[in-house]
Amino acid sequence: MPLQTDFIVIGSGIAGLRSAIELAAGGARVSVLTKSKASDSNTEWAQGGVAVVLSDDDAAELHEDDTLSAGAGLCDEEAVRVLVNEGTKYIKQLIEWGTEFDREGGKLVFTREAAHSRRRILHARGDSTGKEIVRALIARARQEKGINLSPFADTESLIVRKGRCVGVRFLDPILKAPREIYANAIVMCTGGAGQLYQHSTNPPGATGDGMAMAYFAGAEMADMEFVQFHPTALNLPNAPRFLLSEAMRGEGAVLRNAHGKRFMADYDERLELAPRDIVSRSIVAEMRKTGTRTAFLDITEKSEKFLKERFPKIFQTCKIYGLDISRDFLPVSPASHYTMGGVRTDLWGRTSIEGLYAAGEVTCTGVHGANRLASNSLLEGLVFGARAGEAVLKDVTGFELNESHLKRKEDEDGLFGPASPALDTAVFKRVKRIMWERAGISRSEEPMRRALEEFDQISSANLSLKSRNFVTLATLVINAALWRTESRGGHFRRDFPDRDDAWKFHSVQKSDAPIARSKSVTGFSE
Repeated sequence: MPLQTDFIVIGSGIAGLRSAIELAAGGARVSVLTKSKASDSNTEWAQGGVAVVLSDDDAAELHEDDTLSAGAGLCDEEAVRVLVNEGTKYIKQLIEWGTEFDREGGKLVFTREAAHSRRRILHARGDSTGKEIVRALIARARQEKGINLSPFADTESLIVRKGRCVGVRFLDPILKAPREIYANAIVMCTGGAGQLYQHSTNPPGATGDGMAMAYFAGAEMADMEFVQFHPTALNLPNAPRFLLSEAMRGEGAVLRNAHGKRFMADYDERLELAPRDIVSRSIVAEMRKTGTRTAFLDITEKSEKFLKERFPKIFQTCKIYGLDISRDFLPVSPASHYTMGGVRTDLWGRTSIEGLYAAGEVTCTGVHGANRLASNSLLEGLVFGARAGEAVLKDVTGFELNESHLKRKEDEDGLFGPASPALDTAVFKRVKRIMWERAGISRSEEPMRRALEEFDQISSANLSLKSRNFVTLATLVINAALWRTESRGGHFRRDFPDRDDAWKFHSVQKSDAPIARSKSVTGFSE
């Protein structure tokens, strides 16, 4: 008898945990599958904070305007309104559940980040906001008897029967062998794909598996060309690209070139608080001017006491590498950070496949447009994770798995090569380098076409499912980037450097159809 449950949630970041809690609160049995330990996700790595309208001088309309402005004309306005209006409710709920955001004199402390018109960023333990939110959500999830957290259960593919997603295949951590589990609906919350690039601020697990699985199952993908590069990742030899939070610039840090000159005034009137895509390209331009491979972040005007309290993790990490952030200029350069595109969903997490829902960075709801506003990602996972859980409970009323859903197809096994760690490592390394060099911060047609030719060659090998997914995802990004012959937000074309509102459309990709355009992410009927 195959494994069965009411619902499956893939991923245990903020979107996955919030979705699971919503489902379990309705009395359902929920299996949460995650490729590593339950607390290991992009959420845990989130430093800066979460944007929310809670301060006296703020309003949902202001947060909406800032989000739309950062999104470079490509946000779905209805999705943004849902985010900023419902976000306050769900953050208050997080606080009720025990999330300890930083306070002074009993009052919540707000900071400001790039492209925000108000101080509306909540943070926890200085620069460990994501970790605190995950802690609180896991504690809350463990109060629900219906939730079964399954760590180290690496999902490989989705099971689709008669056009409906009814289960997943995963590697059983105990048996060390593939298994199947079936459910009335699946909620995909697998995070982003920052590891597509050679230099990334993301954890090793952010390889975009969920996006690729959904694509091969037949789901529509939207806006895959829009990748956000964080301007300030620590740039030291033999050190990881550790994120130096945007909140540092919000607290007054400035950018300097190799000669010590502050340079952002040459590029944007908003200086260091310009949107991330502008700051990243400005750093790259300045490095080219000076013939160097690094810029510097300077926050030495702040006291050591303040920096230790406000950025304890950053302070300690830099100290490990011989840097005192209260005294030293910190070497930085951009690195891939966030995927604006992903599995296309409506405002309730429904994908184009019946029975498959999604929330968080794995999706494209149109909230972020062409460039995500800083600290909106945690809020998105929270709001749309809850909404996806709510929609599932409503939609599956009356549906039950039957024998036809559980019957295996003869052609489902043996489609891909055996697992080969050495080959997988080689494929990942090559793809990441190609993506960084030919489809990174600055793009043009010829290098991207050469990248596609190399991906075709790589795909001709007997690849494992993991490598096949990775190459396919890279191909989706480049195909969308070639299709969009303009520059907008996180997508910059050297050969088409201007923004052109004739391209005020979303890209939509599906496995059995050519790339298409849509006025709205959530408008499936277009």
